[in-house]
Amino acid sequence: MLSFKCELKDVVKTFSGGHIFTISTDIKNLSEEEINTLKMAKNGLKCDLSIWRNKRSIDANAYFHVLVNQIAREMNIKDSECKIKMNLEYGTVATDKKGNKVVIKMPSDVDITEFYDYAKWIGEKEEKGLKLSYYMLYKQTHTLDSKEMSKLIDGVVQEAKNLGIQTLDDLELQCLIKRWEENETKK
Repeated sequence: MLSFKCELKDVVKTFSGGHIFTISTDIKNLSEEEINTLKMAKNGLKCDLSIWRNKRSIDANAYFHVLVNQIAREMNIKDSECKIKMNLEYGTVATDKKGNKVVIKMPSDVDITEFYDYAKWIGEKEEKGLKLSYYMLYKQTHTLDSKEMSKLIDGVVQEAKNLGIQTLDDLELQCLIKRWEENETKK
């Protein structure tokens, strides 16, 4: 599978009602053989177009962990517990490729955290005599893009402020977010 960052240059509607997409990319290492293989695909090609988002920056990740550690100390809980709590409160719900939220069900007597940490209980139901718990899954923090990480940090900053923990001031935070956005447009 070939996946790459590209720029949509033009979209032209055809007489038959379809569309011709013109995209450009700066990929330099495609061989002639790879190009010909793509051109000759008998059943066509699968194309998924979506907005490019860069992974979160290391600075954002570091700041997130500093705040989580301080919040955990203030709340007298483990850092890992605090990270999970913050992600379930301010993180990003996991979705499938069609954008549907990922929800799982499992027997109520099974501890979800034995399998996945970022799962929020959303209800219970009995099916065929078995009591089931339903959970909404959240993305792991290392998979967040800069927009998602920004939303998570905004929530964590507010939690820290509510506990009297010193945070970056609004101007510093805006500069940090602006750097993320600048890095996103460069890549």
